[in-house]
Amino acid sequence: MTASKGRILVVDDEAGIRLGVRRFLESKGFEVEAAEGCAAAEALYVARPPDAVLLDYRLGDGNGVDLLTRLKKVQADVPMVMLTAYGSIELAVDAVKAGAEQFLTKPLDMPALQAVLERLLETERERRRRAAGRTQAAREALDPFRGTSSAIRALADEARSVLPSDSAVLIQGPTGTGKGVLARWLHENGPRGEEVFVDLNCAAMPRDLLESELFGYEAGAFTGAARSKMGLFEVAHKGTVFLDEVGDMDVVVQPRLLKAIEEKKIRRLGDVRDRRVDIRLVSASHHDLAARSAEKQFRSDLLFRLNTVTLVMPSLVERREDVPLLATDVLLRLASEQGRSARLSEDASRALQEYHWPGNIRELRNVLERALLLTSGPVVEKSHLRFTFTAPAAPPPTAAAAMEASAAALASSSALPLPTLEALEKEHIRRVLEAEGGHVERAARVLGVSKSSLYLKVRKLGLVPAKRSPAP
Repeated sequence: MTASKGRILVVDDEAGIRLGVRRFLESKGFEVEAAEGCAAAEALYVARPPDAVLLDYRLGDGNGVDLLTRLKKVQADVPMVMLTAYGSIELAVDAVKAGAEQFLTKPLDMPALQAVLERLLETERERRRRAAGRTQAAREALDPFRGTSSAIRALADEARSVLPSDSAVLIQGPTGTGKGVLARWLHENGPRGEEVFVDLNCAAMPRDLLESELFGYEAGAFTGAARSKMGLFEVAHKGTVFLDEVGDMDVVVQPRLLKAIEEKKIRRLGDVRDRRVDIRLVSASHHDLAARSAEKQFRSDLLFRLNTVTLVMPSLVERREDVPLLATDVLLRLASEQGRSARLSEDASRALQEYHWPGNIRELRNVLERALLLTSGPVVEKSHLRFTFTAPAAPPPTAAAAMEASAAALASSSALPLPTLEALEKEHIRRVLEAEGGHVERAARVLGVSKSSLYLKVRKLGLVPAKRSPAP
């Protein structure tokens, strides 16, 4: 199905004109609603604000300038085109003062009308992009699938399979793995890529501020609200809203978010009417939201709405073979910003690959930025690297390292056939889970993988964790 160019409200008391304009615009890919007078037009506008309004000056129950003024008070950013068979300079001035973006006389030149509407709608889309702060730098975000590891290739395949849909996406994974980069990639490469992308970190805001940012407010809604403000859901109309760290959202705000998702409409603080919004929702969290739901810290019905599709970002430990390539990309970007060139020595690249990266890609960028400051030459050496966290005295082995060690020991001590890699992996995970009393989160830390990845592995291998011991 071809996407609509936009919804147009046509207001004219002549049935023939309404029908003619409707047929023409629908043939050009627009959706059209029609009203014969002021009262019917206001009812349609309040229930579902259109993308543009085409209204006659003389109506049976009023005039177009007065109607335009009232409609602008409901939602001011909808473009308005005034029509009249009685063209005059005075009337055109009154219409523009009231907020009309264009003034056309009858009989209508239909191709000219089409051109006017398309230009107005594109101008409004561009205004929304600016309101969202969309920049060229954001468009050039890092490739979320850079690398050759099986973990990142599997993620790329899953993400591309859901790209054409409008389904809600929940991105899980440890802090610093690039969940925001993946969210922007989903938007820019999906069907809404030319529309607005807005993002909000739910963990960084108190409840009242979070509500006003998401849903907006009317003038006088609270002390200090001198003028009305659009919420991010309205700013992102036709585009994408990305809620980062949604697992930290205050439980009081969660019901309002659920209602907005289910009903596709929001209500500003201090307002009495709902406003329809058309968005795609992408959210992210480093928390296990199912566990938080079981602990009554996150609504289960909201989780069901958010995780229509779940994508899991792997940690750097799960994709060590990708670290040299990622480090080179990040270093080139950082050096370019400083107007210089730089590369990694072999020792530096090896040291980066061996580090345990608790902060993942975010920490990798920090380490490389610090290294660039410590050298004026073109080569970043191992001595220039200052890691945020020193390795533990007895660093926790990764699943791969433990399996290699087990295989080597078996090969040197026995002539029996070696067990399969999957069997070694299963036994190692079973022993770690047993040692941690069935506590999956602690076991994941010991194994050096994310908790969500370990849950998937446990299910795949048919393991049943022992009864979980109380967390220390």
